[in-house]
Amino acid sequence: MGATGVDAGPSANTTWRVGAVDAEALLSGRHPDPFSVLGPHQTPAGVAIRAFAPYAERLSALVEDGATIILTGSGGGFFEGLAPGRTGRFRYRLRAENAGGTWDYEDPYALGAVLGEIDDYLFVQGAHREIYNRLGAHPMRFEGIEGTHFAVWAPRALRVWVVGSFNGWDGRSHQMRKRIDSGLWEIFAPGVGEGAVYKYEIVSRDGRLLPLKADPVGFAGEMRPSTGSIVAQTEHFVWSDLAFSERAKASDPRRSPMSIYEVHLGSWRRCPGGRFLSYDELAVQLVPYAADLGFTHLELLPVSEHPLDESWGYQPIGLFAPTSRFGDPSGFARFVDRAHAAGLGVILDWVPAHFPTDAHGLAKFDGETLYEHSDPRRGYHPDWNTAVYDFGRPEVMSTLAANALFWFDRYHIDGLRVDAVASMLYLDYSRKEGEWAPNPDGSNDNKDAVAFLRRVNELVYGLHPGAFTVAEESTAWSGVSAPTSAGGLGFGFKWNMGFMHDTLEYMALDPVHRRWRHDKLTFGLLYAFSENFVLPLSHDEVVHGKGSLWQKMSGDDWRKFANLRAYYGFMWAHPGKKLLFMGQEFAQRREWSEARELDWDLLQSPAHRGVQRLIRDLNHLHRTQPALHARDCEPEGFRWIVADDQEQSVAAFVRFGAAGDPPVVMVANFTPEPRRAYRLGLPRPGGWREILNTDADVYGGSGMGNLGGVTAASDALHGFPASAELTLPPLSTLYFTPADEPSAETTILARGMPA
Repeated sequence: MGATGVDAGPSANTTWRVGAVDAEALLSGRHPDPFSVLGPHQTPAGVAIRAFAPYAERLSALVEDGATIILTGSGGGFFEGLAPGRTGRFRYRLRAENAGGTWDYEDPYALGAVLGEIDDYLFVQGAHREIYNRLGAHPMRFEGIEGTHFAVWAPRALRVWVVGSFNGWDGRSHQMRKRIDSGLWEIFAPGVGEGAVYKYEIVSRDGRLLPLKADPVGFAGEMRPSTGSIVAQTEHFVWSDLAFSERAKASDPRRSPMSIYEVHLGSWRRCPGGRFLSYDELAVQLVPYAADLGFTHLELLPVSEHPLDESWGYQPIGLFAPTSRFGDPSGFARFVDRAHAAGLGVILDWVPAHFPTDAHGLAKFDGETLYEHSDPRRGYHPDWNTAVYDFGRPEVMSTLAANALFWFDRYHIDGLRVDAVASMLYLDYSRKEGEWAPNPDGSNDNKDAVAFLRRVNELVYGLHPGAFTVAEESTAWSGVSAPTSAGGLGFGFKWNMGFMHDTLEYMALDPVHRRWRHDKLTFGLLYAFSENFVLPLSHDEVVHGKGSLWQKMSGDDWRKFANLRAYYGFMWAHPGKKLLFMGQEFAQRREWSEARELDWDLLQSPAHRGVQRLIRDLNHLHRTQPALHARDCEPEGFRWIVADDQEQSVAAFVRFGAAGDPPVVMVANFTPEPRRAYRLGLPRPGGWREILNTDADVYGGSGMGNLGGVTAASDALHGFPASAELTLPPLSTLYFTPADEPSAETTILARGMPA
C-alpha cells in the first residue's frame, strides 16, 4: 500500500480477522472487553482496524499520512480492514457513508486510557481527595482530539456503556474499558462536548441489564422529571471574590459575627406564574435582600440535584451537580460570586447520611450493594425509606469526602452544614430491637461513620483555610465541635437543638404559666459552652403542622408580635451564632410550604415591617458590638445578672468581648406587665444607654422604655458593683451599653435604626 494510496484489499492471510464469536458478542453488546477487539491491533499480517458503525453502509479509515484503508462489513454494523505491513500506532479517522450522506469521526477505540495507576491506587485506598477531577464527564483535549472523558465506578459489572444524545443511546459505540485494579470504567468519546446528555448502561455480573444510571459524579443534570446527566465544564468559572476569600482566611469563625439566613431557593420567591427564579435572578434579588438585613451568611437547603421537590433536596441523586431547577452550574457559581461581592458567605446543606433508592441513582449501582452497606441493618434507613452509605468502604469514603471538598474548590462556598449527623453516629438510630446490629463489644456507635466525619473535617479545615463545618446533631454526643486531635468529631459548630426546643416551648406558654417553666429559658446556659453552638430557628420548626414562629407565640395578634420580638432579642444576645429560616424575619403567619413563595404581601402591614426592621437592627448590633459575637464559644464572654426571677419572668445577663470592648447587658421581661423601677445589677457605675428596645414603636411596640438611658449608682446588686432602676416594657427585650463608650448610633437604636 502506498503512502497516499488506497489499500489494494485485504491479505489472503485471514489470521488478522476477528472470530465470529467475538464479532457476535460485539454486535449484541455482550463482549467483556471491546478494546481488545475494536480499534487498531497489531497482527502478523499488519495492523487490523475494527469498528462498530451501526448506521454506516460503507466504512474506511483515513490515515494521517493520506492513505485510506477500506473496512468491510460483516453485517450489523461491524467492520474490519487491514493495513498490510504497517506496525505500531498511527492516527486515523473513520469515514462512514450511507444513503443519507458521508461523515467523518474519530474512533474512540483508537485512543489510550486517561486514568492511570495512581488513580486506581488512591481511589481504592480512599485517599483520592480530588476524585471529581478524574471521575464523571470531563470535556478535554486528549491525544490531540477534542472530546469528553467518561469514568465511573462499577467494580462488579460485566459491562458498562456510556449512552446518550451523541450515540443515539446505543452503548455499543462507547462500551467502556474496565480498570481491573480499581473497578473503574472509562472511555474518551471524541467529538462529545458540553451540553451532551448521557447515562450509564450497566450489565450486572449475573447478566441483568440494569435501568440506566445517572452519573454519580456528574456535574449537571436534566430538569426533573428527566434524569439524565449533562456534560458540563466546572473548572473555568471567572471569580471576582479574592478579597472576600482573603478576609475569610484571616478570620476565626468562632469569634466572628455569624447571623445566617436559611433559604429554600425554590420557595423564597417565585416569578409570575409560579416559575422558579434562576440562580442569576436570585443573585439580583435574594443576595441584596439578605445583605440589607445585615445577615452574614446565606445557608441554602441542599442544591445537589434531586428528583423530588417535596424532599427539599434532602434526598439527593447528583451530589456534584447544582440542581437544574434554577439554571446551570455557571449560574450557581455566579450566585456565589455575587453573594461574596455583597459580603455574604454561602453555606450549603450537605447530605452524606443517606440517599434515595430511585432506579437511576446510586442504589445497587452495579447490580449489587455498592454505595450502600450490604447489611440492611446498616444500609437502610427506616425513617426516610432511603439507603445508608457504607462509610467503611474506602471508595465510598473517597467519593463522599471528595464531594465535600468539591463545593469549596469549584464553587468557593464557605461552609457545609452536615445534615442528620445523629443518624450517622448511632447504629440503633430510629431502629427497634432486632433492626440493628451492635459492634462486637456491644456498643452502638457507628465507628466507620465517626472515622468518616473526622476525615472530612480534617480535610476541609486542612485544605481550605477560613472554611467551616456545622453539624446538625441532636443528641448528647460529646465533642462534636472538638478537634479530632482531642478525640472530637472536628466540626466547627453544632446546632443547639436543645435551646431551640426549650425556648420555643417556653414562648408557647401563656405568660401566666411561664413562672413555672422558667428553666426552659435558662437551662441552655448550663451547657452553652460545651460545644461551639449555632442557635437554629430552622425550616424543620415551621413545617409539618408545627406552624410558623409567629403561630408558636402565645396570645392574640399583639402579644404574638411582642413575644416574637422579645424572643428574637433574647436569642440575638444569647451566646451562640444565629440562624433564622426565611420568612420568619417578617413574621410569616402561615406555615412554610415548598410549593409556594413566601407571603411577601404581609410587609404591607406595619407590624410585619416592624419585625423585619428589628431583625435588621439586631443583625447590625450583632456585627458592630463585639460583645455580642466575639466570645460566643467562651464562658468568659457571659455572666448571669438575673437567672432566678421566675415570679416576674425576667432574665438578665451581660455579654463581654475582648479587653476594651464595651459590655452589652440584656434584660428581658416575658410577661405583658410593665416592670417600672426594676433594679438591676450592672458591671460599672455611671450612665448606660438603651441601644435596643424590642417594644419600640418603630417595631410595632408600645414605645415604653428608657430613651434617655439610666444612671447606675455604686450600690452593689446581683454580684455586680453597681445597679440602676430600669423600666421594663411588656413582653420586651432591652440592650444597654455604657454611655461613655463612643457610639453615634446608640440613641437611634433605642427607637429603631433608620430604614
